[in-house]
Amino acid sequence: MQDSISKCIEDIEKQILDMADTGTGAGEAVDALGLSHMKLSSAGVIAVLDMLTDGITPVNDDIVTAMLGVCEAQKRFLFAVSGQLDTDAAAMGRMESRPCAEKEERFENEEEAAKAFLDPAEVSAETGQEKDHESKQTDKTPETREEAQSRADKSLAPQAISSIRVPTDRLDRVIELVGKLMVTYAVIAQGGARNLAQMAASLRELDNVISRLQKEVDAIRLVPLKQIFMPMHRLVKSLSQKIGKKLEFTVRGDDLALDKTIVESLNEPLVHLLRNAVDHGLETTEGRRQAGKDETGNVILSAWRKGDNAFIQVRDDGRGLDPDRILAKALEKGLADPDKTYETPEILQFVLQSGFSTAEKITDVSGRGVGMDAVINVIRTTLDGDIAIESTLGQGASFTISIPLDRSANEGIVDALVCKVGGDTFIVPSRDVVEIYMPRIHDVVGLPDGRETVDVRGEVHSLLRLADLLGLEPEVTDIQMAQAIVVRVGEYKAAILVDEVLRQQQVVITGFTVPVEEIFHIPILGFGMMGESDALVIDTEEILHYFEELRGISAETA
Repeated sequence: MQDSISKCIEDIEKQILDMADTGTGAGEAVDALGLSHMKLSSAGVIAVLDMLTDGITPVNDDIVTAMLGVCEAQKRFLFAVSGQLDTDAAAMGRMESRPCAEKEERFENEEEAAKAFLDPAEVSAETGQEKDHESKQTDKTPETREEAQSRADKSLAPQAISSIRVPTDRLDRVIELVGKLMVTYAVIAQGGARNLAQMAASLRELDNVISRLQKEVDAIRLVPLKQIFMPMHRLVKSLSQKIGKKLEFTVRGDDLALDKTIVESLNEPLVHLLRNAVDHGLETTEGRRQAGKDETGNVILSAWRKGDNAFIQVRDDGRGLDPDRILAKALEKGLADPDKTYETPEILQFVLQSGFSTAEKITDVSGRGVGMDAVINVIRTTLDGDIAIESTLGQGASFTISIPLDRSANEGIVDALVCKVGGDTFIVPSRDVVEIYMPRIHDVVGLPDGRETVDVRGEVHSLLRLADLLGLEPEVTDIQMAQAIVVRVGEYKAAILVDEVLRQQQVVITGFTVPVEEIFHIPILGFGMMGESDALVIDTEEILHYFEELRGISAETA
């Protein structure tokens, strides 16, 4: 075992020395050391390694010396894991000078070598587990493709952004606003009710300071897309090398800053889209040559903002999507109606269905049953966005994610409607509200399946009685005296019937400390604080889904 370990490390050392002589091969040396497999949480550190691997950073004596030091650390680590590390210095010297076996062995697990850079406490905690694992894996079988891909996916899984870089001038403005807030509060507290005019002016100033403070805090939460775009260079390069395709990867608009919750959620969808673009979208070198294209394909990741929406696009100049093939696969899986005629945009949407795949064979990259449904689930459920597909057969395809920025957070200070239902107070976020309408008796129509609709100035919506959903007894029984809140989620509109809409104001929404919505299965978004009282916040998106489920159940039992 000692000879095998020494031989492996010596091969890596020779590779590093060759790199020092020629000035090339830094990427191969980094891979041999296992540094490319390290799970790094900093995009900046990943970029430093990528610059060395891509030849941007020149090789110097310090880098060579550091790499040789890594080799020495790996050797000591492997000796320790195999239980053959002697604490005696002379014995250690004997092991280092021991001649190596002539038979060449490859270093099987580079990830273990990366653990040499962990804290000593972490290494010692894992050493016992590694010993047990090695003893059980004496006759180690090759890692399956599914296991390898699962390990790669975990390394690219979305991770929470634990820190945000904030400019000092922005912090100075926040501190200044907090100071004004304290001064205004002191003026109100000291003045009391003696000078109503002064109190009114102070309250207006207080409202102004709070609004400015909220804007500054919202701006602090903004994170540039560069944090997740930069690691994509490494992903695309790895995929292209694995499947043997030449490509040029271009990133545009990575300086666009979005709310941290959006940036955190975009990582997984982008990984899927880029993987599909490289594997499915681009042809092989021979295929591009036969199609009269340049041998090097192009994959472009771009982002921009237009109005209140952000757009992230993955585009390639590959073979494009074949509508006929997609429709045939959709008919085969029972996703399409054979008696219906579909337009091309409708056919392309089938690739977003769960389990849909046109891959002819399973590879390390795709065709493993993890389709675009994983992407659309994150985009529509988490971000309340959508994805548009455009394709020209033989010229390429583009997938464009659109995200409404005004729905980026479910917690914080938001505008909301305060209403009463059955004697209790509830909050409906204003971002979902279209209008408030007082229905007339002839506007409401009951359907045979028990549902109701309401005609709002010529537009028919489903009528959802909030009291019935929450199990409350409405105080207003005459529907003409009640009020309907017309809400919109995506393209779907509905009218939620409440007893009374009290007012519109800003409220502070915070989540529950326990998963209330999972225990009671009610459409409650969180807890709203209004100052003088508190109330539950209605999740309008969830309530519409809930009524849709009830409609399906009633249709089945009818």
